[in-house]
Amino acid sequence: MSVDSNIGMIEKLFDAFSRGDIESILAALTDDVDWQGPVSEHADSLPWAGRRRGREQVADYFREFAAASQWHPMEDVAFTAAGDRVVVEGRNRNKVRATGRTYEHQWVMLFTFRNGQIARFRHYYDSADIAHALD
Repeated sequence: MSVDSNIGMIEKLFDAFSRGDIESILAALTDDVDWQGPVSEHADSLPWAGRRRGREQVADYFREFAAASQWHPMEDVAFTAAGDRVVVEGRNRNKVRATGRTYEHQWVMLFTFRNGQIARFRHYYDSADIAHALD
């Protein structure tokens, strides 16, 4: 796939996420997708953090995230691509369901493609604000 096709696919997946269409996201993943995020000193307190392998474990990631956090639209999203990788930068604000506290942070996502599907995903952000909101 071309760089433009890769960006287009990620844009469609972001749109699917905003609609709650997790099945479309899962269909875009390789069977053996390597999915991870976040990695930080506070990540242990996040129910959805850590590494996942395969579509079923990624589906668990989305279920755990949805159970713990009320989603709001992402903002200031920018896409950069080269070769088989797409980097996405953005910002979001969400609310923890259990505490009612909000958190807001900037993030970076890295998607790696193989044969037109996402084979690897990394999500980087400082999770301290989320850990505080979960307490």
